[in-house]
Amino acid sequence: MDLFETAASGQGPLADRLRPSQIREIVGQSHIEKILSPYLEKSTTTTWPNFILWGPPGCGKTSLARVIAENATAEFVSLNAVETGAKQIRELGASAHARKVSGLGRTIVFIDEIHRLNRGQQDVLLPFTEAGDFSLIGATTENPSYELNSALLSRCRVLTLHRLSNESLRTIFVRGCEALKVDPDTFLSPSGLDSFIAWVDGDARKLLAALESLHNHVGVAAQPLGPAALAEILQAPTLRYDKTKDEHHDTISAFIKSVRGSDPQAGIYYLARMLAGGEDPVFIARRLVILASEDVGNADPRALSLAISGLQAVELVGMPEASICLAQVVTYLCCAPKSNSSYAAIKQAQAVVEKTGTLPIPLSLRSAKTQLSKQLGYGVEYKYAHTGPTGWQDMEFLPKELKSIRFYEPTDRGFEKTMRQYLNWMTQSREEKD
Repeated sequence: MDLFETAASGQGPLADRLRPSQIREIVGQSHIEKILSPYLEKSTTTTWPNFILWGPPGCGKTSLARVIAENATAEFVSLNAVETGAKQIRELGASAHARKVSGLGRTIVFIDEIHRLNRGQQDVLLPFTEAGDFSLIGATTENPSYELNSALLSRCRVLTLHRLSNESLRTIFVRGCEALKVDPDTFLSPSGLDSFIAWVDGDARKLLAALESLHNHVGVAAQPLGPAALAEILQAPTLRYDKTKDEHHDTISAFIKSVRGSDPQAGIYYLARMLAGGEDPVFIARRLVILASEDVGNADPRALSLAISGLQAVELVGMPEASICLAQVVTYLCCAPKSNSSYAAIKQAQAVVEKTGTLPIPLSLRSAKTQLSKQLGYGVEYKYAHTGPTGWQDMEFLPKELKSIRFYEPTDRGFEKTMRQYLNWMTQSREEKD
């Protein structure tokens, strides 16, 4: 059967049987309805652009494709990327081209899980989308910027579908109960429904599959099912987390930004979420070592030592106890004063080095290890800092072309306030000497 034939025949899982046939029936994606509705009108069906539908599992991507299939006056072909090869795409493109030039109408090609096409297969799509032989609609749970060729992506409009809200999930729950001929108000208790909605994690397909499983398991329950009964039947949910894709990148980004923003509540939350998803604790610890220098820096010099100790502890003890070590580092870094002055300094210095190359080092700072270097005056005017009464001697250390540049500017936060005072004292001493 075709991707949509099972639902149309009234067979198959509840999730397929309840797929919408009109765009207004799709729950939780009203912003997409406003975009697609004009293309579903007969007067505009010959101008379908290329779309990529991007969103989490169970948010309505395939349902949108089915609505388009049933309402667009064009030849609609549905494929799954896992089962599709370059040869099939070429044959489909040739057929769509022949249909177009013979005046039989346009073709719309829907490719589910389009991110699973390899780069070569994606390249095969290009000439057909470029020539308008068919309009492409791809569905993906992965960030198109990472998974699709830039050339293909530039020819498509990306439509972002949102994770379904609890309100939308409750609406779908009621529809599912009605299809199963059970009373939604008595099938689950109020607390049971709350647990059930949390368990499905924004996924309508998961909700309907679980609802059907519950119905098959208990039939018409003698009393509403509560959280304990649901936990026994459904077991613990699997957290949606991919250690190399969107969930990985988005969660670690939120984690780092929370710690940088001095929010220990959010920092601990995202730490727990990554660990529950199976993220490598060593990876997390290494990112915290970087953050300790990049975002805390000399405002609290102890931060780097603590972060390194945390990394060593994670490698030593492993999970699950490593979570305790990580929690200590996270909360410390969240509550530490922040400065990115060292980070800004090295970035500016690297830019200057790239621009200016190997400027001559002052003779006084060069190594005088050989007789020739001594004859050339290397090191002659060098002043040993510790011979000064304060452990400091006034000298120029930068190449003369960079004499006035300042890379490092400590803040007035934490220990950097002391460092700033020391630098200001040296500047004042130099000015008084002049």
